Amino acid sequence: MAVRLWGSLAELADGQQTVEIEAANLRQLLDGLARDYPALKPQLDRGVSVSIDGKIYNDTWATPISEESEVVLLNRLVGG
Repeated sequence: MAVRLWGSLAELADGQQTVEIEAANLRQLLDGLARDYPALKPQLDRGVSVSIDGKIYNDTWATPISEESEVVLLNRLVGG
């Protein structure tokens, strides 16, 4: 699936704003990103937010992702 890397996260993937990762859920997505783009791993370990079809997920690792989903990786969104 295509994963769009938002903002400074693209710099950690050799400047690519979109990368391809095989994943069936959020945990596999993050593991695949860390494996294929090691410079992203420290940011992934600190925490990121993932938008799947417009809904933000932070720590729900088993969230399924379909190949047709729009997936965007963002720096962790915090606040209230």
